[in-house]
Amino acid sequence: MQHAVGAPLPPPQGPGQGPAGWTHSAQHPGPVPGIPAGPPPPVPGIPAGPPPPGPAAPAGPPPGPHPQGQPPAPGWSAPAPPYGSAPPSRETTGHIQLPPGGPVPIPAPPPVDSGTGATMLAVLLIGPAGAGKTTVARHWARSRRVPTAHISLDDVREWVCSGFADPQSGWNDNSEAQYRLARRTCGFAARNFLANGISCILDDAVFPDRPVVGLGGWKRHVGPGLLPVVLLPGLEIVLERNAERSGNRRLSDEEVAGIHGRMAGWYGSGLPIIDNSTYDVETTARVLDDVLSRAITSPPSW
Repeated sequence: MQHAVGAPLPPPQGPGQGPAGWTHSAQHPGPVPGIPAGPPPPVPGIPAGPPPPGPAAPAGPPPGPHPQGQPPAPGWSAPAPPYGSAPPSRETTGHIQLPPGGPVPIPAPPPVDSGTGATMLAVLLIGPAGAGKTTVARHWARSRRVPTAHISLDDVREWVCSGFADPQSGWNDNSEAQYRLARRTCGFAARNFLANGISCILDDAVFPDRPVVGLGGWKRHVGPGLLPVVLLPGLEIVLERNAERSGNRRLSDEEVAGIHGRMAGWYGSGLPIIDNSTYDVETTARVLDDVLSRAITSPPSW
């Protein structure tokens, strides 16, 4: 920032402190209150003489920490508090206290014919690879009138960069442990979002015949208010969408067909099922919202 010549510089951010905790020294010449002025600097070409007589500096103990409860003198830094003695203040660090996360309760029914409206929701979108879970969940979260977060289990699993246990290489203790860890992490995140006024939708390929990654774990980690919905298009659609994938998220046709056949076990489970074979993303998200509004009024038993 530029200042006019002769204009005073801006004051420091605090008593004796400059930006980011640096000790603030004098920014311009001039006497400092409480400290005797010293001799003027020598002028080039003129021999320096003895300093003019003046009052002697008062005798006293050497400088030390300022007395307890008193502000530091100009030019001194306040001693830092002991580590962990007190939480940072909001005024100095922007620290905001967040309420703790807890189990998600069953939501109250929204007004009639208003969709989910402004209801606080925790949704679990289930489906096979290629069903469009992640795309639909993200679109539904973005289109709501209230803050809503999208949490994808596959994204969280892939946070493991070294030592990632890819289930395509075989289901074993390591891949199961990483699945459990990712699911618990997603549950913690969902509870924290909801505790701070943000709804959330999670997506996962939950199998009806495998308790390791079943609904019981999600219910324990999120709470009884979690609303599961199954997204299950036809096999041809799933194969077509899977073919457009890349990397470790693209499965073989045999794997996709096997997963799709096992997902058919959700029929007769009592969970709401959406066949989005002929729906685009926007239509599927709208149908999902209608299904959820009915599920709030009459929660499925699971």
